Amino acid sequence: MTEKKPRKPAKRGDTAEPREPTAWERYQLASHKDRPHALDFIGALFTEFTELFGDRNFRDDPAAVCGLARFHGRPVTVIAQEMGSEPRERHRRNYGMMHPEGYRKALRIMNLGERFGLPVFVLVDTKGAFPGTGAEERGQAEAIARNIRDMYKLKVPVIVTIIGAGASGGALGVGLGDRVLMMENSWYNVISPEGCAAILWNDPAMAPRAAEALKLTADEVYRLGVIDEIVPEPNGGAHLDPEAAFEQLDAALRRHLEELLKLSDSRLLEQRMAKYRAMGVFQDLSEPDRHHKNDTEEPREATS
Repeated sequence: MTEKKPRKPAKRGDTAEPREPTAWERYQLASHKDRPHALDFIGALFTEFTELFGDRNFRDDPAAVCGLARFHGRPVTVIAQEMGSEPRERHRRNYGMMHPEGYRKALRIMNLGERFGLPVFVLVDTKGAFPGTGAEERGQAEAIARNIRDMYKLKVPVIVTIIGAGASGGALGVGLGDRVLMMENSWYNVISPEGCAAILWNDPAMAPRAAEALKLTADEVYRLGVIDEIVPEPNGGAHLDPEAAFEQLDAALRRHLEELLKLSDSRLLEQRMAKYRAMGVFQDLSEPDRHHKNDTEEPREATS
């Protein structure tokens, strides 16, 4: 994990010790109105970006920005979720919530890149897949499931970065990779704190408590073994110094790509599968627990 930059010393007369932001504060930083979005990262990290449109089945999805570009001179595939910065743009982009056609477009472009041996870079920033009736009728769940399945089989390096919000299946539908990174003030979880608070307590004021319980920050997700690296941000958040944030991510992406390019196709797929199969904890209940007496079992007679 990349070391974080030291925090600036407190101003003279300020007796308060510097502290780490709470989960709720990091969540708010991830949602800051001036935080750089996917198109900002694309413009800073890649050159010669050419956007491609449509899923060849229904229509284009503006929430999904997909295309071909160069990363330090190397041709690559870029998949991103764009929330939009201005009100009209946010509405057009559907606040980064992709429809089934967005996931199908993303998979189409990833498959196109694979044909030419192009590594895939994914920038995740969404509060979930769009839950509307039309999206469900057009197979939202199937589109996400198909993407997860087929991203396992891509014979090129796949590097995913959570740049802001990473919520539920909306993020997972493009978020399976050989390396998964998180910006320091991004979040990654099955639900937002507001959504969790509404379900559990029917009270939006409980969102800060939900943020702590969900373990959604980069530190917590890294500790759980779900991601591979935390990319440091400038003190106060990426919105205060976007260029510094871009430089940190650029260095991390370049390092991971160089490592992955050394692997054969078979080794790449083997490591990707092993990475995800190792996640989580489970208990096999098919056999009785040997550490506890079975009440239905007859007591055994002592032997001399």
